[in-house]
Amino acid sequence: MTRVSCQQWGTVPGLGRVDLWVLESPQVKVEVLTLGAIIRSVFSRGKNGQMEDVVLGFDDLEGYLSDKRYLGAVVGRVANRIAGGRFVVDGKEYQLETNNGPNAIHGGVKGFNKALWLATEVQGGVQLSLSSPDGDQGYPGEVQVCVIYTLQGETLTAEYQARSNRTTPINITNHSYFNLAGQAAADVYDHQVSICAQSFLPVDETSIPTGETRAVQGTPFDLRDPVLIGARLKELPGPGFDHNFCLSFPSDPWMERHAARVCHPASGRVLEVSTSQPGVQFYTANFLDGSVQGKGGTKYRKHGAFCLETQNWPDAVNQVCFFSNTLKAAEVQIHRVFACLFRPPFLTVSFVPVRSITTSLASLSPPSDPCHPLRDC
Repeated sequence: MTRVSCQQWGTVPGLGRVDLWVLESPQVKVEVLTLGAIIRSVFSRGKNGQMEDVVLGFDDLEGYLSDKRYLGAVVGRVANRIAGGRFVVDGKEYQLETNNGPNAIHGGVKGFNKALWLATEVQGGVQLSLSSPDGDQGYPGEVQVCVIYTLQGETLTAEYQARSNRTTPINITNHSYFNLAGQAAADVYDHQVSICAQSFLPVDETSIPTGETRAVQGTPFDLRDPVLIGARLKELPGPGFDHNFCLSFPSDPWMERHAARVCHPASGRVLEVSTSQPGVQFYTANFLDGSVQGKGGTKYRKHGAFCLETQNWPDAVNQVCFFSNTLKAAEVQIHRVFACLFRPPFLTVSFVPVRSITTSLASLSPPSDPCHPLRDC
């Protein structure tokens, strides 16, 4: 049985009331804000039986209003970067405001993460809806977006839906920052990561894909077998991971695939990701610098968390050899996220986007060894 409650959390001038929704089962507690459809907290038990919040965030509304790092937020219309903030759809060129150096990122300065979503209670959860008008942040078409969070026992489900009245690029994801040792832990160096990808996308100096897909074998990007994040970061030439790992290619069937797995041996917590999206962005919080004060006064620092953002490949709207990320009029894009928490804790997240209303789902069970990969790549 899931208890669902709601309370006012604050007010945004010019927008209105922000509510905090709490979904609570005997095993899991999740907090969701109507601002940005933000997952503010996810509480999970460690092997010592203690509940711990494993998602970075803020204690008050002001933290989220001033946040530029998308903590816990739904980002869109287009997650990740668009080169030069420019793209062409149906023969017309569009120029977005650039908010990440020379590029546009995560939907714009006032993307979905800064919007106030309408909330309605559903069985075991909350439904959040947003209407993005034609021209919003420079994008064409009016887009209706819906996110439904439900909690049943140990399973948190998030279903994302998008529909447009004109062709527009769409690539929605969630930007939660995880630290399986607890959100106040200093870093994720003692976490083990494996990503089931044979290739990754090299990027230029502004983090835009070069158009090449490169094999991971023989590079620091080979994460097919579990490695300590801290040890592997020492082998990278840059500040850390902020790269798309290729889970499938345009010629492959559109289906769910095992994507990634992160384990924190000391706590016993595991996060596993499955997706039918063709990519996952592995990001090691390279741009947290201690200036952000989060929950409980914690100063979030470089490599203090990781993100696994399932997505279409970045800048797909400008890359002819990548998957198309355009949503045509009257089409519906749906994907679902399943977060299953076990005791001993085992955290599974499956992102299952589909090109039509039809969906395919898969269930996963906890392994006997929580730090051993569930399946081969």
